[in-house]
Amino acid sequence: MSDDRSNRGEPDRSRINLGEDYELRYWTRTLGVGPQELMDAIGAVGNSPERVREYLKQQRHTTPQS
Repeated sequence: MSDDRSNRGEPDRSRINLGEDYELRYWTRTLGVGPQELMDAIGAVGNSPERVREYLKQQRHTTPQS
């Protein structure tokens, strides 16, 4: 069954769904990353927000600053 867009209940934030434009906008804004960085993180660790946050945090600590 597809998402019922008429149901305006609390959003499901337990998984990141890149199949929906509004989810992509929400998560890129919330995590402070671009779309490609978000997609790369999900490709590396899956679509759990907790895992994605931890992965991005580790990436920022290991990336040399210019």
